[in-house]
Amino acid sequence: MKQREDLLEITEKLKSLVTEEEVINLIKNLVKIPSYPGIKEQETLVAKYINELFNKENITSEVIPVINGRSNVIAKIKGTGKGKTLLLTGHMDTVPPYTMPGDPFKVSIKNGKLLGRGVVDMKGPLACMIMAMIAIKRSGIKLKGDVIFAGVIDEEEKSEGTIALLENGIKADGAIVGEPTEMNICIAHRGLEWLNLNFKGKAVHGGKQDEGINAILKASNFIQRVEKELIPKLQERKHPVAGNSTMNYGLIKGGTQPSTVAGDCILKIDRRWIPGEKYKKVIEEYENIIDDLKNEDDTFNCSLKVMDESLMKEGYVHEAMEIDKNHPLIEIISTATESIINKKPEKTYFPAWSDGGLLSTYGNIPTIIFAPGDLETAHSDNECIKIKELYPSTLIYALATIKFCSIY
Repeated sequence: MKQREDLLEITEKLKSLVTEEEVINLIKNLVKIPSYPGIKEQETLVAKYINELFNKENITSEVIPVINGRSNVIAKIKGTGKGKTLLLTGHMDTVPPYTMPGDPFKVSIKNGKLLGRGVVDMKGPLACMIMAMIAIKRSGIKLKGDVIFAGVIDEEEKSEGTIALLENGIKADGAIVGEPTEMNICIAHRGLEWLNLNFKGKAVHGGKQDEGINAILKASNFIQRVEKELIPKLQERKHPVAGNSTMNYGLIKGGTQPSTVAGDCILKIDRRWIPGEKYKKVIEEYENIIDDLKNEDDTFNCSLKVMDESLMKEGYVHEAMEIDKNHPLIEIISTATESIINKKPEKTYFPAWSDGGLLSTYGNIPTIIFAPGDLETAHSDNECIKIKELYPSTLIYALATIKFCSIY
């Protein structure tokens, strides 16, 4: 009972210090600054805006160059040194507006939702994290541990921003990544790699097909072997939260015309692995099938490589994420959420990849994903976020931070 009373007291104090209007206006201002590929220095203007906002609130903040004029923004509220450190983080880059109607960088309101490029992925969640930091600072509450905010670049491409955090020595006892989860707690996600297989044959006129080598047929042989030998294994590999390992044939393209034996064929695969699987083994399973087919057929010629779009900085891959189900951060977020919205959040997995895979794997930082918004609308022409989730999420981040940073 005492804990619940403490939560209510802190919540009421936080409510008096930040408003829903402030959160919405911040989202509008962040969306107003385009930060998609092709924009000069892409995210840096967003980073500078956030930095200035923190400075106005007397929160220590710094814009840190990462690559090609693109910059992260890091802010910190220091504790007394007697508690745990929490990292609140998310990316400032967005995908392009594509064919979004109207002005995609002017937030509109419709049916209780904010619409605009980046509102859910993920300037809306970023704004909630920022306002949570501001609420804590305004409250005068003395944290025992530090809380760090990191707005990072490049998550939509090669995650240069989070890699820079890691290489600059970021340390935390827990992290929350603000990808949209509809205010549920994602405690795991799969790893991800995009693979390109190039099959080489011999192109000849269709009238002399016996003298050629059909690359499309070789690709078909590979697919059939994968279906027979690998797919059943993937279906058997199950994680209690993230489900089973998967792969998808995303693109196949070969040949030039019906009357010519195909001399080339390209197959592109999306492979997603569960926590516990090893990246080296993931790649080896395809390489072993290729080697077996080469041994059986001396005309089989196939090369495997990671797609350029999927390559990260050397030494890093899109690893899976998992947090110990008993980690205190999970219960703290769950309790804070229930106290704010009177509903216990689901503990589930994130269906996409996130920078949480880097933080947990390479930084050894226990990480969850939690934020307002529905991932389904991200990257779409109708990207939106429910207004009713924004203010509660801000309060949840603030309340959870205060509680987590008080752990000895």
